[in-house]
Amino acid sequence: MYLVMNFFVYLHRNCFILKLNSMKRLSLAFIFACFAMVMAAQDAIRVNYRGASPTISDFVWAYLSSIDNDDEDAEVDESFNAVKSAWVNHRKGLPQSEGGKLTVDEKNGYVLYEFTYDENTLKVEMCYWNEADKKHKLFAYNVKSFNNGKYNPGQYDGLLFYRYNNATKEMTPCDDTGFETQFSTDDGAYVSYTLPRVGKDIIVTSWYDNGKKKQKTLKWKGRRFSY
Repeated sequence: MYLVMNFFVYLHRNCFILKLNSMKRLSLAFIFACFAMVMAAQDAIRVNYRGASPTISDFVWAYLSSIDNDDEDAEVDESFNAVKSAWVNHRKGLPQSEGGKLTVDEKNGYVLYEFTYDENTLKVEMCYWNEADKKHKLFAYNVKSFNNGKYNPGQYDGLLFYRYNNATKEMTPCDDTGFETQFSTDDGAYVSYTLPRVGKDIIVTSWYDNGKKKQKTLKWKGRRFSY
């Protein structure tokens, strides 16, 4: 809980900073890029499971347990710690911390962790797709932050992918997804992603300072996405 509260203290402090000029947008985009590079530097992650194939719970635990929270050299953020703590509670059958909610949809291969503190909400989504070659799966980890219902990106927001190999039972960082994740658009909007709980497509939302927003769809093509 201490780590989760720290996350939202940080978020509160950055709510002012994120009412941005263009230079600050570039600074935050640089932070996001560094975060993605750190995560991509991870080794292959072993996915242990029982039965014929891994479930979303198997992928989630493999990913969350791949980083040791107590390792001083590990690059771990507060949002990751919050999700991992929530998942450990889930595995032990314990209630979630105040403000936290965990949705586990095994049937549709989707997990959503939400934590609300005052006007701020952290959402972490995870899901996977079965690839057309029947030899691989694509796992996604998506972090996004909101203030009063509007997307308000925090330090650790971002969308990451891992490709799972059925033969090796390992997943590795993947950037061969058919598109490049964006932090913002050329006309100054922030960009958020919503993973599918039902269906296979990703919804991309552009959030403008004047309250307007635009949406478009990244369609799943069996291995990659396209607009």
